[in-house]
Amino acid sequence: MNLRFPLASSLSFSDTLFPHARRYRPRPSVSLGHARETPTQDPGPETERALQCVWFDERFRPKSLKTTDGEPVQVEYPGRWNLGPGPDFLDAALRLGAGARRIEGDVEVHVRPSDWTAHGHAQDPRYARVRVHVTYFGGALPPAALPTGAVQIALREALMATPLFSFDQIDPAAYPYAAPTQPAPCAAVLAGWTPDEKEALLNAAGEERLRRRAERLAAAVVERGADQVFYEEYLVALGYPHNKVPFRRLAALLPLERLRSEAGDDAEKAEALLAGAAGLLSEGWKPGWSVEARRHARRLWDHWWKSPLSQRGVRVDPSEWRLAGARPANHPARRIAGAATFFSRWGHPADELRHRASGADAAACLLEWLDVRAGTFWAFHASRAGRASLKPAALIGRARATAILINVCVPLLAALDVRAPFDAGWLDRLPPEAPSDRLRLMARTLFGAGHPPSLYDTGLRRQGLLQIFQDYCLHNRSHCAECEFPEILRRMRMR
Repeated sequence: MNLRFPLASSLSFSDTLFPHARRYRPRPSVSLGHARETPTQDPGPETERALQCVWFDERFRPKSLKTTDGEPVQVEYPGRWNLGPGPDFLDAALRLGAGARRIEGDVEVHVRPSDWTAHGHAQDPRYARVRVHVTYFGGALPPAALPTGAVQIALREALMATPLFSFDQIDPAAYPYAAPTQPAPCAAVLAGWTPDEKEALLNAAGEERLRRRAERLAAAVVERGADQVFYEEYLVALGYPHNKVPFRRLAALLPLERLRSEAGDDAEKAEALLAGAAGLLSEGWKPGWSVEARRHARRLWDHWWKSPLSQRGVRVDPSEWRLAGARPANHPARRIAGAATFFSRWGHPADELRHRASGADAAACLLEWLDVRAGTFWAFHASRAGRASLKPAALIGRARATAILINVCVPLLAALDVRAPFDAGWLDRLPPEAPSDRLRLMARTLFGAGHPPSLYDTGLRRQGLLQIFQDYCLHNRSHCAECEFPEILRRMRMR
């Protein structure tokens, strides 16, 4: 495989491209799972919580599970997500073996079997009802190490055998978590910090977030090449927040090389292939569509049905797309048109990414590149049923281009060891993404209700807020009572 670029080492991620990331330290008890000796080593899920989501959500949980003793497993009920202390899930029900014997009890989830002992669960009476120990990696514990009657299930092999599965499909924050209702202890610590110290904390956490993502992308580049990884992450970013999973499936079903080989630089043909593989095309049309919309849909269908993918019935299940409540500008069909326009222009987008990042103002250059505007049907229509607008609208837009810049371009350039923009200090000048409810919640938790928004008015600091949320609040099951972050903050300021 031609990687086209050298990959950055883990050392350069930490000490050169993201020099302040080492000042941010996640809490020791959280198994982050991002350490890696080589880019091809399997680190497992980035956090335990991602594995909890796999167990909880039947869309991700493999169908063909077995215990470490080889017994088939049927999950009747994965358990109730526990927001308090104790096991991860309560009152689960499973069927085991050829006789489908039924077991009931609590479920504890870990990345590695040894985490059960390392976390001291054997001596904790709250874990006495655990009947299922779920891990990512295999390697069973001795039966005496677990409560009587407990079975062990390792997910890694079944997940690796599941087509198109990726932990990147999972948004852990979309699952239940305990938000603090009282002023958080970390806010009391930070109240004594100066604005510069608070900004430095967010900058360090933001660099750590981007560094971890760069490591994951470096491993993906080794497996699938830089162009395909850029294409995958670009499509996933278009699906934020509700359609990331089907967009990732689409990128795997219709790889960039296949799209380019069939569509070349024909944007409409590329749109037809992407929309068809996405399961968003139909031979007919709906009432209310304009004549222009019907002609456009007809042309797309004529391209699609001739494709070998169409003949093989390859497509994303249409039920996977979340369309209810989506703004017309964010509809997957319109996003797909933007992606088709973009990738029909660039045969090797990673080459172009590197070239455009080499200028004096890399961020501005990349935003202009990513903000797709074209004279297609969708440029003048928010939907097929609406009237044409007098002025063309962007297919991607500056807000989504900013999200792609920060979440895709920055970490991928780091993974490819493109140092020029980092050496020029672009991390401190990254534009901010649009604020989300999660970001506002985290800012209020850390800095109180009357905090100045200028504390997080850059892209890097907003990344920092999200990383602190992931490392601490997302795992908060004690309403802050057992959170280690306040003590970590005290130690940070002492250094």
